Amino acid sequence: MKSRKQPFTPEILLVEDNPGDVRLIREALRESGRGSHPHVVDNGVKALAFLRREPGFEDAVQPDLIFLDLNLPRMSGREVLQELKSDPRLRSIPVVVFTSSEADTDVARAYDLHANCYVTKPVDLDRFIAVVQAVESFWLGVALSPPVECGQGA
Repeated sequence: MKSRKQPFTPEILLVEDNPGDVRLIREALRESGRGSHPHVVDNGVKALAFLRREPGFEDAVQPDLIFLDLNLPRMSGREVLQELKSDPRLRSIPVVVFTSSEADTDVARAYDLHANCYVTKPVDLDRFIAVVQAVESFWLGVALSPPVECGQGA
């Protein structure tokens, strides 16, 4: 993670297969004025390949924040979360589960897998944008990231 003491361009990974939600999240991030740079992958396999800089993603940046949908093709968000939080090089990246599910079992399972936050996608457009901006503001403007020495690796 980058130091909050210097200006930086926040890198955000959106793990989302719904093009409409991707567009709305990008718009909300753009409107926030924080200058975040979103990267998008549309399934769980690509998410892990991006994070691990596997073939096709060798030049991928380490994100400062991940928005993770639960219902993804090829590998579910739950499986991605489990892999991510089991990897010492990746586990300190904040993961916000951003999904349409309000099921208690999904919420409990996400936190059992060490999600940093669970947010349901609002159906109202203005609320959707406000929630994305609030998440971005908290995780990239208020919360402190662990120092690079504490498990983060490139």
